[in-house]
Amino acid sequence: MQVFFGPPHGDAVPHGCALTIGNFDGVHHGHQKMLARLSDAARARHLPAALLTFEPHPREVFARGNPPARLSTLRDKLAFLEAQHLLDYVFVFRFNRPFASLTAEAFIRQVLVEELHTRYLLIGDDFQFGAKRQGNFELLASCPDFVTEAMPSVLVAGERASSTRVRECLAGGDLAAAERLLGRPYQLSGRVMHGQKLGRTIGFPTANIHLPHRKPPLHGVFVVEVDGPFGRKGGVASLGQNPTVTDTLNFKLEVHLFDCSADLYGQRLTVHFLKKLRDEARYDDLTELVAQIERDAASAQTYLTSLQRENA
Repeated sequence: MQVFFGPPHGDAVPHGCALTIGNFDGVHHGHQKMLARLSDAARARHLPAALLTFEPHPREVFARGNPPARLSTLRDKLAFLEAQHLLDYVFVFRFNRPFASLTAEAFIRQVLVEELHTRYLLIGDDFQFGAKRQGNFELLASCPDFVTEAMPSVLVAGERASSTRVRECLAGGDLAAAERLLGRPYQLSGRVMHGQKLGRTIGFPTANIHLPHRKPPLHGVFVVEVDGPFGRKGGVASLGQNPTVTDTLNFKLEVHLFDCSADLYGQRLTVHFLKKLRDEARYDDLTELVAQIERDAASAQTYLTSLQRENA
């Protein structure tokens, strides 16, 4: 899978491509089904399969004060897409006000026809585009340069698979429902950064993982499994604003790994969220906080042990 930031250069798609368009935030089951259908259509037409996606998320541009929580970073999204083995190209276009001001007709002519040489287009059944979202399936279908087809909604356990629904499940602490929609446990990744180093003084050293987006889709205390240079280890994680020891409004992801004493600063870790234990809370003093962390760690270890027995 080759990634272009902007239109392709050279002779990447001289004879056209089979294309789909979308944010693909989280790359859930609905996205995966769309990619599979796109891949089939591309092979039947002897075309490369391609995705046009955007950075930042368009809603982050239009709702600067209160954007939706991002499910995945661009880095993780590209990794998820590559893991599907269904795309030849991904075109990441910068989404900004000038780009958003393109009329639907200009988007078709400039982007789809002239830059991406689209020959086949697969879109979601609710896809809208262009300035004031005036473009729709009927306008695309009227374009003689490519064939346009619509993908119906994908249902998982009777509900529509969508990034919005995944966000709702995560915000409500229903990690099992989110996992069903995603096809995997929800995960976040980032580099370990220096923090206050309070954890090591109270017997629970933590890896402070950088969050590239200000607003994560879930918060609380969780049972986790973490991938890193040590392989995979279980642990307990706090994702929130840590009200007992800080007054900041910034979110922090702090992970205490079981049976790990390695120096992790600068390492990239991937945190898989398995079960929510509780909401974040403020404690009157560190003694009370430590007692709660001990209970959380014990609960997490019990859960991980039961999970190992189920998978044995």
